[in-house]
Amino acid sequence: MKRFILPILLAVALLAACGPAIITPGPVPTPVPPTATPAPRTLTVYAAASLTDAFKEIGTDFESSHPGVTVTFNFAGSQTLSTQLVQGATADVFASANHTEMDKVVAASLVAQGTPKDFLTNILTVILPSTNPANVQTLQDLARPGLKLVLGDTTVPAGKYARQMLTNLSSDPAFGSDFSTKVLANVVSNETDVKQVVAKVQLGEADAGIVYISDAIAAPTLKTITIPSNYNVVAKYPIAVLTNASQPDLAAEFITSVLSSDGQAILKKWGFTPITP
Repeated sequence: MKRFILPILLAVALLAACGPAIITPGPVPTPVPPTATPAPRTLTVYAAASLTDAFKEIGTDFESSHPGVTVTFNFAGSQTLSTQLVQGATADVFASANHTEMDKVVAASLVAQGTPKDFLTNILTVILPSTNPANVQTLQDLARPGLKLVLGDTTVPAGKYARQMLTNLSSDPAFGSDFSTKVLANVVSNETDVKQVVAKVQLGEADAGIVYISDAIAAPTLKTITIPSNYNVVAKYPIAVLTNASQPDLAAEFITSVLSSDGQAILKKWGFTPITP
């Protein structure tokens, strides 16, 4: 009898082992809500033409760190931009190449409290076509009769600075008291912003031009003549949030970005002198 009971017990044990496993239910996972897509926003920046290359790079970085934000630029001569703003144009940020044009916007009560702030300085240089057909070698050559010179207009910050620099050179006997007069007699075109001065020289429509050093760096094929620092003019650029800004918080963040170490490094790369180390 025992011979029969043992196999039966073994068979029962095997059947039990092969039976369905009992699964203890675990905790139910909490659903993860979908990530909300930021609402699209546009930041409008009015900026001096000389800032074109540097601000485009800063704008790209700003967009990357602010999802949903598009930075739109209006680049022109500072005098053009200030006039547009005073006449009713709306923007979030204004960056000028001098304090004169910023002061006009401040006087019109269009600048938010606590701004403007200087964010860089710039200096002038002489630019020449890559082939230098007029064989301009020194600053004195700018007074040579028949030379074709292009400057910013007298209303343009760069044009005002250039004329001030020429007056400074005229105080040096090495140039002569009539140096500025002779040079200005060679002006064949007065442009509304420095980028147009650069374009004229690049196209060979002028033998020389006077622009910011940042403009020369942005056009590396051009040749340059350095202006001694004791005669050069240092341009200070202010930036401000505007009172009619549709995105005042973004405007303040953009200015913070410009003044940050990363923003100042970009400005330095394009030839400007940063305000902050």
